[in-house]
Amino acid sequence: MPLRTPNLWSESLSTAKSPQISMSQSHNYPDGSQLQPRHMHDSYSQIDFPFASSPALLDQYMNAWGGIRTGKLLEHLDTLAGSIAYKHLLGPGVQTLGSVQERGYYIVTASVDRLDMLSTLYPVHDVRLSGHVIYVGKSSMEIAVKMEALEKDGSENTLMLGRFSMVCRDAKTHSARKVNPLIVSTAEEKALYQIAHKSRKILLRQRSLSRVPPSSEEAVALHNVYLGRTHASQKHVQDGSEPQADVERVWMGETRLEKCMLMFPQDRNVHQKIFGGYLMRLAYELGFANATMFTRSHQRFLSLDGISFARPVPIGSILRLTSHITHSAATAEFPVLVHVNVQANVVDVPTGTEQTTNDFRFTWCHDDGEPLRRMVTPNTYAEAMQWIEGRRALDMGAEIRALRKG
Repeated sequence: MPLRTPNLWSESLSTAKSPQISMSQSHNYPDGSQLQPRHMHDSYSQIDFPFASSPALLDQYMNAWGGIRTGKLLEHLDTLAGSIAYKHLLGPGVQTLGSVQERGYYIVTASVDRLDMLSTLYPVHDVRLSGHVIYVGKSSMEIAVKMEALEKDGSENTLMLGRFSMVCRDAKTHSARKVNPLIVSTAEEKALYQIAHKSRKILLRQRSLSRVPPSSEEAVALHNVYLGRTHASQKHVQDGSEPQADVERVWMGETRLEKCMLMFPQDRNVHQKIFGGYLMRLAYELGFANATMFTRSHQRFLSLDGISFARPVPIGSILRLTSHITHSAATAEFPVLVHVNVQANVVDVPTGTEQTTNDFRFTWCHDDGEPLRRMVTPNTYAEAMQWIEGRRALDMGAEIRALRKG
């Protein structure tokens, strides 16, 4: 089910002031008492990309290095997650979404919890994107998605795993709307359900730097970074020579990379707002450019460490994307690790004020070669908190990879 509207923009404008939605429609149950429970497999959906057999299709997704444009596949994953969420509510036999007036509700992406790249994506294989609902709250749904390479012998190689959080809103009041309960029966389904359980999210939110201060270990790590930059600067001032340290330290503010653009109706979704997957692709491409410029070499996408969707982006607005390198490291696993934050703001032209609509966090890496010789250094308290958040993201990624290997 495509989440980009098939209607013409002129038709969407003419029907923007449609009649009020009737809350007495037979399929609207605000209290959730008559919502039909669904199995996990009821919402299963997939998209296949025959890259190996279709040169014309491959040409649309090829990047400058002979690989696949990962940002475009991320865009499709957001579409897939939305389709899965609607399928859970509308039933496994649904073919089209219909209008908001008919449904009485709409679904939006609240966040992307994680997307981990497990293997390199090569254009010589067909690719399948698939997923289904694995957790349901009162008005929220957790969607597990997977990207696989389809081998010629019929086997499947998992390339990426991730989770999307979707929420359902009432079309009239825009308040939370209850969703269909989830039936969890098999041992595998119970395991997936536990993985997605909200208690882990609550624990992570409690550790947020907006709620609690950094740990003593994080404070020491941050202080060591500060001392390294200060000592190099002092040496340079005292003897007039260039610092001889093995690592070049770069102020976080100097890594700023920005892009402004108009939001056109061709990139809208069925709710007449800018499609979230399109924003994800824009942020990914800006973040990749920043990581490449910072490391001065081509990097491999490792993980999407989180996306939060604070508010929708209106059609016709001016969007400002701003990225910073918030953490960099060289480890035994990866000689180059770079964490990038991309913030999306909508600019109010008459006042010049901005509102943050999205916050994206990505990690890129290099599997071999020389260790990274450029390390980002915060210069303000706010940047120091971003540095710690980036460090936490890298630590979380290492922990997840260790669990999978184990």
